[in-house]
Amino acid sequence: MMSAQVAAVDLGATSGRVMVADIDGDRLDMRTVARFANDPVNLWNGAGNELRWNVPTMYGHVIDGLTRAGRDCDNLVGVGVDSWAVDYGLLRDGRLLSSPMHYRDARTERGVELVHDVLDASELYRRNGIQFLPFNTVYQLAAERADGLLDLADTVLLVPDLLTYWLTGQRVAERTNASTTGLLALDGTWDRDLMTRLGLPHTLFPDIVEAGSRRGPLLPTVARQIGFSTEVVSVASHDTASAVAAVPMDPEHAAYISCGTWGLVGVELDGPIATDAAREANFTNEVGADQRIRFLHNVMGLWLLTETIRQYERDGHDVELSELLARAAQAPAPPIVFDTDDPRFLPPGDLPSRISAWYNERDHTPPAGPVQMVRAILESLAAAFASAVCTAAELSGVDVRAVHMVGGGSRNELLCQLTADRIGMPLLAGPVEATALGNVLLTARAQHVVGGDLATLRARVAQWFPVRRYLPRTSRTTAVV
Repeated sequence: MMSAQVAAVDLGATSGRVMVADIDGDRLDMRTVARFANDPVNLWNGAGNELRWNVPTMYGHVIDGLTRAGRDCDNLVGVGVDSWAVDYGLLRDGRLLSSPMHYRDARTERGVELVHDVLDASELYRRNGIQFLPFNTVYQLAAERADGLLDLADTVLLVPDLLTYWLTGQRVAERTNASTTGLLALDGTWDRDLMTRLGLPHTLFPDIVEAGSRRGPLLPTVARQIGFSTEVVSVASHDTASAVAAVPMDPEHAAYISCGTWGLVGVELDGPIATDAAREANFTNEVGADQRIRFLHNVMGLWLLTETIRQYERDGHDVELSELLARAAQAPAPPIVFDTDDPRFLPPGDLPSRISAWYNERDHTPPAGPVQMVRAILESLAAAFASAVCTAAELSGVDVRAVHMVGGGSRNELLCQLTADRIGMPLLAGPVEATALGNVLLTARAQHVVGGDLATLRARVAQWFPVRRYLPRTSRTTAVV
């Protein structure tokens, strides 16, 4: 190992940040040099509003963050970019045609119909092994094609690849994020036959590169703008793939929960499982670092909590989350937990009313007030996490003896304890910054600052970031409907 710094551009669905890791021998220290909101915008399209990402503003924040990173570092040897999955920009002659659509925009429903008119869900799953989500890239692109927008483009770049293109001038598709599109075959290559059947020109999709591959130096114009030059690495650019790379686990005996806006729950495997049972359980096979397979299920995640808090604030309530969580920990468990995967909870807006409606439709008493609502949300998430862990173990044959939770959810003590209770085995919480940590580790390895395989990197994570252990209490009796 050598002494150096690497930077992680970590773009989440609600916020982004630029973090720097100082690596010196057996020491790694991470610090945030820039943090910014990632707020979508509603734009009028002549018939209604479209929800889009404000990517130019996001890129401006990234440039500002890298500028600050350069001022704080004396040997910044690499930068990696990760983000959420599925969303993309359309380019022609190197220029972005419009701001990328947001995966929560309602147009994706039409894309599902268009794709399944050509091949049904079971055939699609046999080809790609990807969990059905109505916003998967394949459905979004089908809607673009129907609107004639694909005729204007010559390149599709997923969000982290778009940022990497603006930094380096290179147009590539990093494999971990490409695997979320629904357009990769089970062997990890673009499924050109599927593209042809769906009328998607395969020329739109650039060459696939591996996580941890070096993309070359910053463009001279970018280097002048931020005041220094360094090399860019295509890390595991799907944020969950970076997070899982930093889970300090033994994959043969552990499951993981990467808990942020979404809760990604699963195990790590050598190869995909694309059986009917896996499809019926709605499990996905996404590529991870070092071409491992992330066999997992998407749970709605802390979006339920954060959007609920936002609604209370919109309604004029003075909400302090830490106080709410403390009071929720003392509140009784709800007799019934709700289905966190209900699609009504996907769009932004008044989630407390939608959760109450879910209970009322089933003749159950809904949570009364913010404290009971928060407790119901966390109990329901814990139940969903536990169910997904059990299903992952059953479908994969992994002998799960402990569950690791990383990401922002690992700071939520009540959620961690409730999840341990429902799973009935130890839950190991941390690191919180797993996504950025996986990002910087892969950049550092590409730049020969650290060495070793994935197991070696995870051993270092365990050394640098001790986990917090939650043991299960008395088994819970809350019913799931």
